[in-house]
Amino acid sequence: MKKLFAVVISLAVFAGVALADNPKTVEKKIQSIPVTVVVIDDDDPAGGVDANLNNALERFLGAELKINVVKRSAALKDPSFQGFNLDYMPLYLVESNEVTKEKMADMLRVGQARERNGKIVLDRLSGNGVYANKEIRPREIDLYVMSQCPYGVNAENQIIDLMKLERIPKDIKINVRFIVSEGPDGSLNSLHGPAEWEEDVRQVIIREKYPEKFWKYLEIRNKDYRSSLWDRAAEKAGINPRIFAKYWDFGLQKLKEDIKYTHEYSVSGSPTVIWQGRNSTSISGLANIKGLEGFRQSYGGGNAGGAPQGRC
Repeated sequence: MKKLFAVVISLAVFAGVALADNPKTVEKKIQSIPVTVVVIDDDDPAGGVDANLNNALERFLGAELKINVVKRSAALKDPSFQGFNLDYMPLYLVESNEVTKEKMADMLRVGQARERNGKIVLDRLSGNGVYANKEIRPREIDLYVMSQCPYGVNAENQIIDLMKLERIPKDIKINVRFIVSEGPDGSLNSLHGPAEWEEDVRQVIIREKYPEKFWKYLEIRNKDYRSSLWDRAAEKAGINPRIFAKYWDFGLQKLKEDIKYTHEYSVSGSPTVIWQGRNSTSISGLANIKGLEGFRQSYGGGNAGGAPQGRC
């Protein structure tokens, strides 16, 4: 159930698709639902009220949202907001009542939402948010993926197309980081199984030791990313497959460093895109940033259309 709601929410928020009606509670109706939205102070659309999320919630709850906007600076001074996490904007606080609690019962049960001070807290759901306490890392894009996730692979392929077309400014640094978890005993786990985190290690080794061949390897490997023939992809990219055994422990250590980043930014979905270490967005969303208009997916590249859209 947790996976189901994660997928439903992410599809609605990040693809701009409204949530489906909740079949369990369609008989309960309410005209409007008070929602407090805490936003970033500088009136930047990123970190502000999210129209896509609003539409998704209205469809899901079956009622209009009565939105009260509060600036983060004001919330930090207001005792009624004490205990809420104000690190990521926007923060949505839905009034907790009989209807909202019943309609969000499964989300509350599995931890997709939580109750506090008479509110149902929905944080980090907006795909156009701001990590308010993070320092800006100028001209950097962090792309978080799982190496065998079709959506993450598609995001990488789009970047490869744009690189070939010289649509990405030369001064932009793209950091590909991997989503994996570590058990108490130090063992690694990945959504698509051991073969995925093992491929993560290989890609990390190339990223760190042979950065000039990294995107070439991805271009080749992503054509059949679940194949066991990673060694052939490496050879075609000009990399000796024997280097992976030599640098395996190094790769494991670097992959575990990626885990620290995913925890720091609470990243769990592939792909996740973060601009300058502060703004959550998407590959196509980067095109809305001044100077990055080349990311607009109207170029008709080989990976621009017909590829899987969504998140793992």
